[in-house]
Amino acid sequence: MQELHDAPLAPLTTFRLGGPAARLITATTDAEVISAVREADDSGTPLLLIGGGSNLVIGDKGFAGTALRIATRGFDLDGTKLELAAGEVWTDAVARTVEAGLAGIECLAGIPGSAGATPIQNVGAYGQEVSSTITEVIAYDRKTRETVTVPNAECVFSYRHSRFKADPERFVVLRVRFELEDAEGLSAPLKYAETARALGVGPGDRVPLEAARETVLKLRSGKGMVLDPEDHDTWSAGSFFTNPILTDEEFAAFHARVAARLGADVTPPAYPAGDGHTKTSAAWLIDRSGFTKGYGTGPARISTKHTLALTNRGQATTEDLLTLAREVVAGVHAAFGITLVNEPVTVGVSL
Repeated sequence: MQELHDAPLAPLTTFRLGGPAARLITATTDAEVISAVREADDSGTPLLLIGGGSNLVIGDKGFAGTALRIATRGFDLDGTKLELAAGEVWTDAVARTVEAGLAGIECLAGIPGSAGATPIQNVGAYGQEVSSTITEVIAYDRKTRETVTVPNAECVFSYRHSRFKADPERFVVLRVRFELEDAEGLSAPLKYAETARALGVGPGDRVPLEAARETVLKLRSGKGMVLDPEDHDTWSAGSFFTNPILTDEEFAAFHARVAARLGADVTPPAYPAGDGHTKTSAAWLIDRSGFTKGYGTGPARISTKHTLALTNRGQATTEDLLTLAREVVAGVHAAFGITLVNEPVTVGVSL
């Protein structure tokens, strides 16, 4: 294990923001991860887990405790069964499954971060979510001080949420197991209309795996959602806000606000989200509230490629970012009566 003191954390995040940690440990094996967690718990030291850093907003004052960077490696494929160590780079793992001719996560290409974060957020994009392929999550339970195997049904997956996110102080993800599909080189049935259109097929069709992956990467790149050190539009956490899920009553009130503000002929995005609930688009809300691509004049601005990404233009502080985020939240609420919720985890700060 590598140990550093007063260690910069900004370089470990895709925002490139945040102050230092009093102590930074880098663990490369599950045993090292468990040892570091137990040590922090035994001493009552605050603990911050860092994987790929793609979903973290760390305060400018940093973290007065132990930051544990999980850098474990392991890609084990047995037929259609895949086990990933928590520290595996997610987008690289996706590429390897496509090379192996296995379907199920090909449309999750280009998502930054590590494999261990995927069940926590129930990572999803372009019609796929990891909850549809995860079979088990191997985790260290800080309450029982044991390594446990959590089957899919007990992960309580929902939109960008899980049991692990609901109780962030309890579980440390060590490994994630997936069941993929051998569809003779073809993708899973395409569920996302934009992907299907780009490929010239219809929803529900299958296409060659590599074509699906490359198309998603191209779509993501066009929105600044594939990491590029030279492109400040990618100095972000991807989608900063989750898409709101509204009850029927809330959606009716929202629809009325849309009509009053934009005209009765304007129909807001609406997607089924279970009995009595409808999901709408955070990006649409932001744009229609006046926060268009490139909005802002300071060092933190909305991406020039996608209204859902807040970005560091190179000299921003975390407070600059939060000021922009709060402005967007207040503006959307004033316009449409909906309060946006941040998707990244905040450390030492809040909206």
